[in-house]
Amino acid sequence: MPGRPGVGPGSIKGATMYASIRRYAGAQALADELSGRSAEIEALLRGVDGFLGYCLVKTGEGMTTVTVCQDQAGADQSNNVAREWLAANLPQMVPSPPEISGGEVVLFFPPD
Repeated sequence: MPGRPGVGPGSIKGATMYASIRRYAGAQALADELSGRSAEIEALLRGVDGFLGYCLVKTGEGMTTVTVCQDQAGADQSNNVAREWLAANLPQMVPSPPEISGGEVVLFFPPD
């Protein structure tokens, strides 16, 4: 099946993307709180340079967030923005710092 022009694995219109994955253990209540403040969280993350997308997943162990940006600098900036916002707004809801990982997106399927 041929791909759409300009969209390939790990890219949108040929550009490389980077993701930051933050895992928060024991933070189910934080996931609920953030989902209730979605407009605020969206505005915060859309301010990150090169922001492309965000996903919050509530898990049995807590929650995981994935931020996708155009470059590594944006992905790193998203970590800083998230840390600073949580420290200023919901410090009591973050039982421990998140486990952070990330890297280059090598496969991405955008919606049609």
